[in-house]
Amino acid sequence: MAQAVFADNAKVMSKGQVTIPKDVRDVLGVETGDKVTFIVEGNVVRVVNAAAYAMQMFQQQMAGAAATAGITSEADVDALVAGQRAEA
Repeated sequence: MAQAVFADNAKVMSKGQVTIPKDVRDVLGVETGDKVTFIVEGNVVRVVNAAAYAMQMFQQQMAGAAATAGITSEADVDALVAGQRAEA
């Protein structure tokens, strides 16, 4: 799926608040009550869905953890799950 490319504007209010335009909310997949994360890189700021960003960071931190633990196949995963269930 191609990424949407467009620009939109929002006015900064007296307390520094802005309303995220609907088309931007749609692209981010955020709704009322959801959180966004601001990523500042120099003078560029990216706004991302906080839940999606947290999952991405977690996945990056866990990259390689299975191999380090010796889990290299579905059979290894099945054995690990069976062992954990037996301990419960």
